[in-house]
Amino acid sequence: MGIKNAALSFILEATSPSELEEIKLQFLGKSGKLTLTLKEITKVPVEKRPSFGQLGNDVKQTIEDSIDQKMALLKKEHQQEKQARLDITNPAIKPPLGHLHLITYAIEEITEIFQRIGFSRVRYPEVEWDYYAFEALNFPSNHPARDDWETFFVRGEKDTKKGHMILTPHTSSGQVREMEKAVKEKNEGDIQIKMLNIAKCYRRQSDVSHTPMFHQFEGLVVGKGIAITHLKGVLDYFVKSFFGPNRISRIRPYHFQFTEPSFEIDVSCGVCEGKARLPDGQGCRLCKEGWLELGGSGMVHPNVLKAGGIDPKKYSGFAFGWGVERVLMMKEGLEIDDLRLLYSNNLDFLDQF
Repeated sequence: MGIKNAALSFILEATSPSELEEIKLQFLGKSGKLTLTLKEITKVPVEKRPSFGQLGNDVKQTIEDSIDQKMALLKKEHQQEKQARLDITNPAIKPPLGHLHLITYAIEEITEIFQRIGFSRVRYPEVEWDYYAFEALNFPSNHPARDDWETFFVRGEKDTKKGHMILTPHTSSGQVREMEKAVKEKNEGDIQIKMLNIAKCYRRQSDVSHTPMFHQFEGLVVGKGIAITHLKGVLDYFVKSFFGPNRISRIRPYHFQFTEPSFEIDVSCGVCEGKARLPDGQGCRLCKEGWLELGGSGMVHPNVLKAGGIDPKKYSGFAFGWGVERVLMMKEGLEIDDLRLLYSNNLDFLDQF
């Protein structure tokens, strides 16, 4: 058949896989030359149809084999050409590298600030006993925080002294544990505690300013002659170190179960510099009054000292506890209006840091 010779000639001259595909369609496709010729078998005398059909199948097989061989040859030549072009001295394409999360950066910075003034970093259980989270911290049995609508309870056996197991709702649960440790390790000297506890906490809350899991950092200082002035000095040092030298802190009377007296801590607004008004005379929309609420603090309650085995007549102390995410959101230069964004997988946000 002239069809075979024509096809083989085209195949021989082909220089790319796409050309071979075109040749295959031209001869073997539904409207291909060989296909249309084989459809004419009804016009061939009956006695010659078997040999006509056999010849057609042989031609089809020859064309297909030739295309496959040529395709393999072209791929081999392409690979050889590619290898010849490869310069092994060229720098490799490096895979993308990750980095620490923004929360981790904040935890490292907070830790470094308090270590400069003598605080030691500690860690205590995330799965905690009710005793350390509430009972030892002077919470009454009917306090709302001990309700299962506020706290995550862990299914398990109730301890006769320590109560139920829970996911710790605050890092304050480490206070009494740290006191017990100090009393146990005390020799002849005085008890001295300067603790910084940073850990995950869990509460049944979820909105733009709360997540079910978050981080807190807890400071605890216990010793002889510890006063509110020491607390205020530590607060000011942290505020100026973390937020900037122009920011200041203030304390306001408040109520917490495990401190007495208790205080809320505010930090001056970084937008209006604590003036509540912008340079153009407009009111500051961020703070409204020149201050932003930072967290809680106070002098350790005598009942808490007793629970830790420490005599409140000989020793005093102060404590503070704030959310890592909260202080991070208040840092200058960050515009985070939804706390949940910190725990999203939004790379457009995360890759900025």
